[in-house]
Amino acid sequence: MNPQELFLSELKRLEESKTYKYETPLQSPQGGVVKVRGKKVIMLASNNYLGMSNHPKIRKAAADGIRKYGFGVASVRFLCGTQTIHLDLEKQISKFVGAEDTILFSSCFAANEGFFASLTNEKLGYETYKDVIYSDRLNHASIIDGQRLCRAETTDKKIYEHVNMEHLEKLLEEDRNKDYRFRIIATDGVFSMEGDLAPLPKLVQLARRYGALLFVDDSHAIGVCGKSGRGTPEHFNVLGQIDVLTGTLGKAIGGASGGYISGSKALIAYLRQKSRPYTFSNSLPPAIVEACKASFKLLSTDKSLVRRLHENTAYFRREIQRLGFRILESTHPIVAIMLGEASVAQDMSAALLKEGVYIKGLWFPVVPRGEARLRAQISAALTRKDLDRALEAFAKVGTAMGVV
Repeated sequence: MNPQELFLSELKRLEESKTYKYETPLQSPQGGVVKVRGKKVIMLASNNYLGMSNHPKIRKAAADGIRKYGFGVASVRFLCGTQTIHLDLEKQISKFVGAEDTILFSSCFAANEGFFASLTNEKLGYETYKDVIYSDRLNHASIIDGQRLCRAETTDKKIYEHVNMEHLEKLLEEDRNKDYRFRIIATDGVFSMEGDLAPLPKLVQLARRYGALLFVDDSHAIGVCGKSGRGTPEHFNVLGQIDVLTGTLGKAIGGASGGYISGSKALIAYLRQKSRPYTFSNSLPPAIVEACKASFKLLSTDKSLVRRLHENTAYFRREIQRLGFRILESTHPIVAIMLGEASVAQDMSAALLKEGVYIKGLWFPVVPRGEARLRAQISAALTRKDLDRALEAFAKVGTAMGVV
């Protein structure tokens, strides 16, 4: 076969195996209600947790960014791509998450890829050394790919069972007397397919006991978890105790793009010299930087958005269970509605769209076989009327399909 035939053959196989991903384009701005195929539908598939993607203050800040600083910077940070607003945003994020310093990236995916290789692939004064990474089995793809960039001859990679602290401690204890240079425990703060939270207090305790760096990707928690949206560290009352905290600006914080790593001044200064995705990627454009600054300012001064998100989440979780659907327990706006088979998730997603609810299904290989689900994502942009309309559609479609 030639390359084109191979591509087409694989696409056909994906479609037949019910793992093909179809895109459903929006005809409107992102929000609690969006326009799809000429029809207004309730959005339950977006990372726009706080409704900031189309918030008037955020839109104005983005427009002001272009007027004041231009469309793009046309450079990487260390050449001429650093504007004062980039430094301002880094300081703002540091203060918000309780860290000494912060470094911006084009995305959190890039941040996670840049972190692990920057540490483990550099000698840092050692001619010969060995590092070890302990990673939760359900960590995000960006953490997994970041670890793949670590050279096998210098880095041991060990997987612990999902949020199983006994298994993690067993691995740490087995390695207690090994002469590792860096020991890194890596976890999501919130696991995006399940909506459950990592047990940060126990992770902090284990990291201190075994001399490990604790790395937490808080992408689905920043702006979401904790009374003021400072993420899983605030939720668990361990703010300022995480060694390496990464996050995205592309979900709750305006929903555009960008990511960051927050940590000690020494670590961040080191990453500015050694992290390749930072060194060789263009800086974030001014519109995004100014919009994100406005987002963090809004979060710091107006607690109503986070409060509304938490209220909406609790209401939807309670009512979807009352209808007879099985969900994974959590307090997070990611609500995993368990259906089992991929075909059921696909058919139900399509049926709900016809009933005015935009929601996507997840199935193998994104989640394990037999654990297909719909992933509802609740937003502060949704009104109680929106949620009730969505719940009515769930009741109708669920009954018709024999799910409830």
